[in-house]
Amino acid sequence: MKNSHALDILFNPKAIVAVGASSNPAKIGGRIFRYTKDNGYTGKLYPINAKHRQVQGVPTLPSISDLPTNVDLAYVMVPAPAVVEIMEKLAERQVKAAMIFSSGFAEMNTEGIAAQQRIAAIAHESGMRVLGPNCMGAINIKNGMVGTFARTFDQGLPPPGVIGFASQSGAFGSYGLYLCLERGLGISLWCTTGNEVDVDVAECLEYMALDEQTKVILCYIEGCRNRDRLIQALELARSRRKPVVMLKVGRTQLGAMAAASHTASLVGVDAVYDAVFRQYGVHRVNSIEELLDVAYVCSAGIFPKSNRVGLLSSSGGIAILMADTATGFGLQAPELSQDAQARLKQLIPFSATRNPVDMTAQATYNQMLVKDYIEVVLEQDNVDSLVCFLPPARTPEYRKILPPELKRLRQQYPDKPLILCSSEEPKAKRPYEDAGFLVIEDPTRALRSVAALYNYGRSFAQAKQAKKIESTVLIPEQAMSEYAAKKLLAKAGIPVVTERLTTSAQEARNAAQAMGYPVVMKIASADILHKTEIGGVLLNLNGPQAVVDGFYTLMRNARKATSKARLDGVIVAPMVTDGVETILGIQRDPVFGPVVLFGLGGIFVEVFKDVAMRLAPFGEDAAAQMIREIKGFALLKGVRGKGPMDIETLIKTLTTLSAFAAANADRLDSLDLNPFIVRPRGKGALALDALIVPCQLRPASGNESLAQPDNPDLDFAPGLMVKSAS
Repeated sequence: MKNSHALDILFNPKAIVAVGASSNPAKIGGRIFRYTKDNGYTGKLYPINAKHRQVQGVPTLPSISDLPTNVDLAYVMVPAPAVVEIMEKLAERQVKAAMIFSSGFAEMNTEGIAAQQRIAAIAHESGMRVLGPNCMGAINIKNGMVGTFARTFDQGLPPPGVIGFASQSGAFGSYGLYLCLERGLGISLWCTTGNEVDVDVAECLEYMALDEQTKVILCYIEGCRNRDRLIQALELARSRRKPVVMLKVGRTQLGAMAAASHTASLVGVDAVYDAVFRQYGVHRVNSIEELLDVAYVCSAGIFPKSNRVGLLSSSGGIAILMADTATGFGLQAPELSQDAQARLKQLIPFSATRNPVDMTAQATYNQMLVKDYIEVVLEQDNVDSLVCFLPPARTPEYRKILPPELKRLRQQYPDKPLILCSSEEPKAKRPYEDAGFLVIEDPTRALRSVAALYNYGRSFAQAKQAKKIESTVLIPEQAMSEYAAKKLLAKAGIPVVTERLTTSAQEARNAAQAMGYPVVMKIASADILHKTEIGGVLLNLNGPQAVVDGFYTLMRNARKATSKARLDGVIVAPMVTDGVETILGIQRDPVFGPVVLFGLGGIFVEVFKDVAMRLAPFGEDAAAQMIREIKGFALLKGVRGKGPMDIETLIKTLTTLSAFAAANADRLDSLDLNPFIVRPRGKGALALDALIVPCQLRPASGNESLAQPDNPDLDFAPGLMVKSAS
């Protein structure tokens, strides 16, 4: 690693002090020390042991006070009650970093919380970097620094690989490490962060993104402690074309509770995590199997330029399964050219040749036929990856003939991911992998992995996002009426419907006649957030008398609902119906801050939960992706004879709204534009309703004077009965 990073002291220490080192390799202190000593670490080792002159053949020091100053790293392998004192002594000797393997801190009880807080204070005061407590340490395969008690290394270190693995859970990290090595997935860096008193998983992810040896990053998290650092790490990994494969647990309430008790993590709303991962090109997996599959295919470093995949099979049934599965994962299986199909028919006349291609069982008896089928499909310009199902080859001759041919094809098409689906034994897979083909037993898993590769490639290509804009419009600290909210949003660049605030029936009638019928009338009050629930909205009013009656009806309903509400008057606006109702919103997430939401409006968003989200701020490219993510996007493109809606204005509005959200990150709790009407192309879009909720509302008290519009024709007075319409 050429660059300097704060965590280099953890992964590349020149000297290590082992507090609690034991001569007994069965003990944790003995195993960690043995792993480091016996796996090629060339730095200085200082075991601390007052009872013995040496530990595992290495001379000891009787106490930490005998340690030279400025040692890089300490292994703290003592029971929890002794850790704070040990950390204080290490700080006195100016030790630069520590891995605390001991458990029994914030994940346990109040005493543990206090001890962990003291460790945090020591780290802060001394500048010492601390991994843990309650962790299983860290590993750097390149330099032999094996700071862990995971039993994976009893037989020595594996060859260095390209996968970095960061986990908040020590046990999961240990198990995942074991499975990686069992599958032959080489590791470069590995760490577990435990309770994250100082070093968190995001900082480790950032370190791995900068590491030259690491090409793929696996990550297990239960919660995020530092929003900015995580986003910075994900942006860095994407800019360096390094796939991040994320297993985020805590989707359910039960899972979230388990996560909190496990590492005292703050688990945010799961949908927001989904949005964050999608925004920064992270592939979120749902199982350990998928984690390892995606890591495996990403290790090859080949990302297709499109989602068009060629499907080959020696089984008609598997071919159908592959076709269904590809569609489910967002992949396309384009029909092969007529020339290609004719050539395939010449190989086996009764084969199916459109795509998927059914080679039939006949191909399994002739290795060169398989090669010919693969070659014809790879020649197609509309195929950018290939998945081929073959039954396992049980004869040595088969394995000798086919792999050299596959290697030639791999070299001829270096930019296309190539996967064989066959249940070969690990040793039998090696010739195909050496030829440059990936081998995954299950076609479903293979296609899922191809979809991940495509999404990574698309994300890498879009890493340079459109320029984000900034907003200087800030919301007040007190509650706002709908009318005031729209005025503010219009100032920020959000298109809103043209409307008038009226304070008398006559004024309402004049406003309606000026804008044309039909109209909408709504009560205007900062103290009435949900107007429809109290009869505060009247739609499709057509004519002067209807408007006059409507004014008095709205005032009466408002007073009946709450006599203390401050009433600004009645909003009169045109009835807009020529478009698609959508909802634009902002929600302040406790972990990630302001999140912008988009979906279809009305009942659709409540019933189908069909929404897309992004962290604010973002550019127009991210806004366009949001719009296309929802299942209801077809309505905006135009259906059943209707033309497309003004998606360009919608994109600009979402981008502007994200800038407004970012500018008000510390002021805004939530915002709703529902409905936000997207009109036919060329006609723009309009917010018909707006609700802004500041972080600190100032509700009106019983003794507070209620604001009144400065209008001599006022038809109502606060706290008084509304006049009869007669």
